[in-house]
Amino acid sequence: MTHFDVATAAVQAALDAGARYADARVMHRRYESMSARNGEIEQLTQDEDAGIGVRALVGSSWGFFAVPELSDAAARAAGTRAARIATASARVPGPAVDLVPTGGQSGTWASACEADPLSVALADKGDLLVHATKLSHEHGADLAEGRYQIWDTSKWFVSSEGHRIDQRIRECGAGISATVIGDGETQRRSYPSYRGQYGTSGWELIDSLDLGAHAARIAEEARELLTAPMCPSGETTLILGGEQLALQIHESVGHAIELDRILGWEAAFAGTSWLDLNQLGSLRYGSELMNITIDPTIPGALGSFGFDDEGTPAAKRDAVREGRWVGVLAGRDSAAVAGLDYAGSVRSDGWSRLPMVRMTNVGLEPGPHSLDEIIDATDDGILMDINRSWSIDDKRLNFQFGCEVGWEVKNGRRGRMLRNPTYTGIGPQFWRSMDMLSGESIAWGTPNCGKGQPGQIGHTGHPAAPARFTNVRVGVRG
Repeated sequence: MTHFDVATAAVQAALDAGARYADARVMHRRYESMSARNGEIEQLTQDEDAGIGVRALVGSSWGFFAVPELSDAAARAAGTRAARIATASARVPGPAVDLVPTGGQSGTWASACEADPLSVALADKGDLLVHATKLSHEHGADLAEGRYQIWDTSKWFVSSEGHRIDQRIRECGAGISATVIGDGETQRRSYPSYRGQYGTSGWELIDSLDLGAHAARIAEEARELLTAPMCPSGETTLILGGEQLALQIHESVGHAIELDRILGWEAAFAGTSWLDLNQLGSLRYGSELMNITIDPTIPGALGSFGFDDEGTPAAKRDAVREGRWVGVLAGRDSAAVAGLDYAGSVRSDGWSRLPMVRMTNVGLEPGPHSLDEIIDATDDGILMDINRSWSIDDKRLNFQFGCEVGWEVKNGRRGRMLRNPTYTGIGPQFWRSMDMLSGESIAWGTPNCGKGQPGQIGHTGHPAAPARFTNVRVGVRG
């Protein structure tokens, strides 16, 4: 019996039990991670699981049931249970739920992979982390840490509308950090970001990071930060590096444009959204330099796929065009409720979880300048990069971020290093103040986006380049 046969049996059982629509996902995932500290391997984790999750729609209510068994009998039982849960839920009156049409999609998709990351010898992977963390420790890090993670996921999707899709998505990434402890002060520098860099790629991504080449530098910079002057307080011109801007996009744009948050269906992990659907197409979100896209088709980016977990084909869409809010992240049901004609942003983190609206690759299109040109054009400001902390309110509106490092910018030149840099603002005011944008864009991967209850971990991508913002409050304490 093939995985498609299992999924088809589950869908048919749900229909037989009264569902007007049903779909089923068989998923098989292998996971591996390794971490090292101060030149020694600390932990190796290897895991593998498989199962089937079934959705059934009865009236305007969903039912979901999942089992870790891929037999015909287990699949049929799961389909029946999903329909019965939906039937019970439908006894509570609610608004009508339809699904925007996608057509019965058939297809196969696989992410690009030159070197299978799970086939690389464990000894070689360990040597990479041991070498980098040992070197960082020798150059002054009190705590030198490194880690890689690998996911290899296969999915088979069938629906009562004729979908029949299989996908294989291989993801991996790695990073290192150096922490130093001073007199009442702890500082940290990371490479290439505080959580590493991740993508839908093979081991070639981790090779390209060249962790060992940056191990000594981050340790020395972390130690230099111990005695660097504090970030001053006040309003100034702020230049953000691409890694920090990626998280700014994630928190103050990506989550805010999730349609289930806008509709009030979802509020876990920092609430709903400040956006009002009545303003879609007219709201001024940012300056005319602000062009945000939703694009799961970017090769190698962590939020890429061929079809989402409702079978909608991946497609690029505008979220903000020349500063105006024009699009949302949507599922087939939320889009229908909102009167929109597109979906394509629904995923779950495993076979046992109900799919929900998730970010794909939500990124800022690059601008015409280089980072050096932005610095050259700045008389007085601060450059900050690599996230250290974040906080945002339950409407995704007011925010405060801390970065690992800052530098003074005076008369067009980068000056002294500054410690504990922070900045704060209100989303639309902040984005409207963006007046220069670099073309040096990188699709940063976020492998730990939390959402839902029970909580799910999403993998997202955020193309971002360094940018400049005016009149930003920095140096916030407490």
